[in-house]
Amino acid sequence: MAKLAADQRNYYYLIDAERTGIHKSILAALYAAHQSPFLNDEETGLGISPANRIPPDILKTFSGQVQYAANTLRSLTSVLTATGWRGTDIWDPDQGRYTDRFLQEIANGYTPNVNDFSAALLESTDFDTLKAAYLEDIAQSFQAVSMPQNLAYLDGALLTFAERVPRYYKGLVQQRDAVVEAFRLWRKFDNRQIAINFLREMPPHTPLTESIDEGMVDRGLMLFAQNVARHYSGYPNQREALIRLVQLWRQLDSREGAIASLQKNISAETDLALIDPALIAFVQRIPQQYQRKAEQRHAITEAYRLWRQLDSRASALTAIGIDPQSLSTAPENREQLLSVAAHLDRELLAFVKQIPITYHEEDHQREALIRLVQLWRKLKDQETALESLLDDVQRMQRAHPSSPEAAPPPQATPLPPRPSRWTPDNIQIYAAIIPNGTFTWAEATHGGTRMPPNQNAVDAIVRIARLAQEARNRIGRPFCIITWYCPTDDHTHVAGISQRHHGVGDAIDFYCEGLTGDQIYWALDPWWPGGLGRYAQYPYLCHLDARRERSRWIH
Repeated sequence: MAKLAADQRNYYYLIDAERTGIHKSILAALYAAHQSPFLNDEETGLGISPANRIPPDILKTFSGQVQYAANTLRSLTSVLTATGWRGTDIWDPDQGRYTDRFLQEIANGYTPNVNDFSAALLESTDFDTLKAAYLEDIAQSFQAVSMPQNLAYLDGALLTFAERVPRYYKGLVQQRDAVVEAFRLWRKFDNRQIAINFLREMPPHTPLTESIDEGMVDRGLMLFAQNVARHYSGYPNQREALIRLVQLWRQLDSREGAIASLQKNISAETDLALIDPALIAFVQRIPQQYQRKAEQRHAITEAYRLWRQLDSRASALTAIGIDPQSLSTAPENREQLLSVAAHLDRELLAFVKQIPITYHEEDHQREALIRLVQLWRKLKDQETALESLLDDVQRMQRAHPSSPEAAPPPQATPLPPRPSRWTPDNIQIYAAIIPNGTFTWAEATHGGTRMPPNQNAVDAIVRIARLAQEARNRIGRPFCIITWYCPTDDHTHVAGISQRHHGVGDAIDFYCEGLTGDQIYWALDPWWPGGLGRYAQYPYLCHLDARRERSRWIH
């Protein structure tokens, strides 16, 4: 087994740091400082040796070393806390890291109590090496987000956020998970099941079922949140619990992202983006629910007005292409009125069907959709509409996929007519490149991330698509595209081989399910007029390009 990459090691650090409530960077520092013991998977460990009935084989893998290093550091903090260490003795709140004093304790090594079966023996190491590696990993973690230089604000922001959680708690899945995780870390439980069973007053390892009394669990969670400030002592596991609360509550990508977010906003108020899935699901159902009632027309027209940022209903009707006066015509002109109403219905439904595609989460767009829900459901105000949408989200989270309350599957919009000639300005990402062909612009452009900048590139893509279509027909199997148009150094399969053709757009790397590259090569070699290649290192991959002369190779 090959040595792990840095990102793979970091993944293990993150998992066990989140489980135990320790700072992830100290695990990376232990790995860098110890580089021992040597492990079965060609890795080196974090200085962890067997103790207290821990099976030695577990510590011969990298994952086992990380797991017990995290357990051992958690055990060390508990022992130091019991002997009188305060939170500020372990953690420097201004710099957002462990103190030098605590790092020295780690460097000195640690032997757990004989009754502590979750912790192992931590070997001693050089303090300066450990500290340097620790600070380096912190700096790398902070590079991904714009972190403030001084984190003195953090503890106050975390406590304020936690205190406000009960006010905004709606019982949504991510909200409950966030508070459960915070409670778990605060109490130093190893997993969610133990935390929930504690709140249920059940034995720790009682299996969780769908019949859990969520009301009982929620009451315990809200009591915990309300009392956080009173019991907060600044210990690292408490701080990590609250950082994790913010991260999961706001559905942020990382611990560092949660810390940075609190510099600007300490409210636990529900982000309106949370209701977007419910808004889109509501809109998707309108065409089936539309009964051409006056109140339904009014609701959609008002949404159209707010969406287009128009000043009046009359302006909205005019923008749709209807004379507002025509809707107040005399009773004898009933036929004309019905015609106008039919035209309005078509335009309103066309607008509704485009919303899932054109919605970009802009404030005025969201306001328009919330107003649509309010009017359609005949609710008294926007706040009631928001509550209704949050209820929708909650039902969607619990719904079986086949339930009417589940999110409807998204509907693809019909492709516009094909242009007579493709240009950089009229490419349709899902359209076939050649008429009745199987290769699409999505395949050629790597899902739209590598769009051809000029007509030469477009023409080259069309040229190879025509030839490749005939090749596909001869093989009788779909071509699974790996690389097509690739104007930069993204073509990393085999550096230097026909890369210039990928840069032009007239080359593809692909494979066919069930066939080797050799089989594809032998079938196409007698006929293919351009470049045809195989890769010794990648036995299922094949290369075609539309150069003018025949060229064959094995790289």
